[in-house]
Amino acid sequence: MMAGVAETDIVERVAASTGLPPGVAARVVDDVLAFYRMPAEVYVRRRHTELQAEGRKNPEIFPLIAAELRGRLVAAPELSQRQLRRIVYG
Repeated sequence: MMAGVAETDIVERVAASTGLPPGVAARVVDDVLAFYRMPAEVYVRRRHTELQAEGRKNPEIFPLIAAELRGRLVAAPELSQRQLRRIVYG
């Protein structure tokens, strides 16, 4: 389940600070790490679909996604709205 010592330390910290059982803490850590390991292209496509489902339009969606990418824990490279559109639509 856990890939290395750093993740084990995180699981122990989460379990200790939240009172979660180690198995549950490990699943939480795995979910969070999977989210942050998601390639930028996958994130862009997923968020575009989610935002469209909320009824938002592309002129609002692409600046929002660009801002979200800048704010990620490990920031993705700066992508223009044109590059974001190419990721989504090919």
